[in-house]
Amino acid sequence: MNALFLGTALFLCFLMLFSLYRAIFGPTVLDRLVGVNAIGSKTLVLLLLIGMIYGRVEMFVDIALAYGFLNFVTVLAASRYFHKRKGLYGESEQVQSEE
Repeated sequence: MNALFLGTALFLCFLMLFSLYRAIFGPTVLDRLVGVNAIGSKTLVLLLLIGMIYGRVEMFVDIALAYGFLNFVTVLAASRYFHKRKGLYGESEQVQSEE
């Protein structure tokens, strides 16, 4: 059963590369925020899988909950910051004008 959890965790790490690409090379700030949020959500599931592999799910659930809350607050704060700064849609207009 540990091999199944390990294989799933490795596949999840592979899928995180696509979100990392979107977080780094996203054309807009919104794409980058969604990429970072997706990485955080996948990390949360990865923490739970690690807990299942080690047989200490109760400890890793607490860590995953704290990390999930921190991820949510961070993305919310970043989105509010860029919304107040009017930087959410500014990049997309520049990209369209360059084409």
